[in-house]
Amino acid sequence: MSDSAPKPDGRAARSRASRTRVARAATGLFIAGGYAGTSVGAIAKAAGVSEQSVYYLFGTKRAVLVAALDQAIAGDDEPIPTLQRDWVHDAVADPDPHGQIERQVAGVGEVLRRAAPLLDIVRNASTDPELAEVCATTIGHHQEVQRFFAEALAAKTALRCAVDAAADTAVALLSPETYLLLVDHLGWSHDRWCRWAVDCLTRTVID
Repeated sequence: MSDSAPKPDGRAARSRASRTRVARAATGLFIAGGYAGTSVGAIAKAAGVSEQSVYYLFGTKRAVLVAALDQAIAGDDEPIPTLQRDWVHDAVADPDPHGQIERQVAGVGEVLRRAAPLLDIVRNASTDPELAEVCATTIGHHQEVQRFFAEALAAKTALRCAVDAAADTAVALLSPETYLLLVDHLGWSHDRWCRWAVDCLTRTVID
């Protein structure tokens, strides 16, 4: 074995662990108090680090929010894009278009279960110049993912509409706003939302 084999970077690992801890602590504070109502000092205290450490790790409060969103959407702190996640691959690989939609809704549902409250905060505060770009980026990401699914469906079966329209329909049906309205405000269970979303998307997009 070569003595030149790379050794684990302990400092990088500690920095990543600290970023994860801060982002997780910030998530609860953002949800409870909103973006404007959450200070960097409060985030630092909740994470058990100094305020200076938060600025060293992230630079700005906006960057903390982006990291919290990324973790909530992914479900972990691994740097794996959504389109490369296993649940996306499994959905697209399903040869049955109905099976793809069921897997697609299930995967997006788990994302929304974790991330919808944070996404709602970002969109409600999108008039804030700091968050306008974050809001636009999250919507664009959602559109990109749903277009990927729509293109995969079109390769398996005839669609009832154009690929762009199918993607836009999925963006609306599987949005955090719709999820929170039905689950948080109208009292639906997560499973009921999944069944509804599968039925609506199926009826609207494929025969």
